[in-house]
Amino acid sequence: MDAYILDWITMLIRWLHVVTAMAWIGASFFFIHLDASLQPAADIAPGTGGRAWQVHGGGFYEMRKYAVAPERLPTHLTWHKWQSYWTWISGFFLLTTVYYAQSQLFLIDPAVMVLTPLEAAAIGIGGLGIGWLVYDALCRSPLRGHDGLLALAGFGFVVLASYGFTKVFSGRGALIHTGALMATIMTFNVFFVIMPNQRKTIAALSAGEAPDPAWGAQAKSRSLHNNYITLPVIFMMLANHYPVTYADPAIIPALTALVTLTGAMIRHFYNQRHKDHESSPWWAWLVAALAIWTAFFVAASASPGWREKLGLGPLKPVRPVHYAGLKPPPVAVVNIIEGRCAMCHSARPFWPGIDIAPYHVLLDSPQHIAVAAPAIRRMAVMTHAMPPGNVSGITAAERGTLAHWLAGS
Repeated sequence: MDAYILDWITMLIRWLHVVTAMAWIGASFFFIHLDASLQPAADIAPGTGGRAWQVHGGGFYEMRKYAVAPERLPTHLTWHKWQSYWTWISGFFLLTTVYYAQSQLFLIDPAVMVLTPLEAAAIGIGGLGIGWLVYDALCRSPLRGHDGLLALAGFGFVVLASYGFTKVFSGRGALIHTGALMATIMTFNVFFVIMPNQRKTIAALSAGEAPDPAWGAQAKSRSLHNNYITLPVIFMMLANHYPVTYADPAIIPALTALVTLTGAMIRHFYNQRHKDHESSPWWAWLVAALAIWTAFFVAASASPGWREKLGLGPLKPVRPVHYAGLKPPPVAVVNIIEGRCAMCHSARPFWPGIDIAPYHVLLDSPQHIAVAAPAIRRMAVMTHAMPPGNVSGITAAERGTLAHWLAGS
């Protein structure tokens, strides 16, 4: 029942994660759009704010922005922070239940680095924390006065971090931790910079003092960073369900660079268009299209079938790996798995239409079967979700054999 309970917990956490992420991203996109569409207001000094009219749900809304703060604070303020916090909290719990609790299946690849589950979790969590410290240091460095150079430095750091993750984790683990690093930067921007600066402004107004405009400017800068990396983060979170993006860890840094460029170009177009419809940077779509098209070919270079189509030759053979401490399954179990599952879950699948093993879970050797035992229990014994539609004709007796093996493993 432990796997069944873990699945339910993971599903509920993922539900929370998606809902809070939609709320956070929607608010982020809306406020960036609002900033870009502000028009001068007679009672707000030029350069210190503006107003915008919106129509929605049958009503009209007049929205006003004060770049620093109004002369008097209203009795009630709506704070936009919990969407961000709960997105990160739920995402971290997902990282724990999917990758740290099942690290031997999804996170650890002995061909890359031999790690214990505790070591893998420590590296993952430590990487997120160190990544934030490096990014924050860049933002506080002399680069902070040069937006272009700072963006380039941040971009290079994320790509370098993705490369570092490929040196310690499986491809899937490296990809999800790259996305988690970017998401951590976004939420920590809110928690450590944007919210504290807003509190400083309110405290100054309450004390009858003039707030420092630098607080708002710094918060706005971090908010803009979040806006530009939102789309790449979403891609990273979705991509870990598609092995075409991580089957070969060597492509992950290039994929990170290209997807980040794609997402940034799309946001740049809309941010500029909301400022001025007459000068929309349509060229950004061309750059985004070229980047994502290149990303497709980079990913295709890791696919055996596509490598043949592109004339790139076969992939290098994967060296055999010894999985220490794992008890090999009985011959009867190996025969069932290799006969019913390995046609899809192998280094070179031979089921029509499948070029890379689903979720890159390999079941083509006794060692791989032993590693995937928890997933086999959940998908082939407890739920009968695999094989899909029972296309390979696994029998009830064979599932019983698997259940008997798993009960004693």
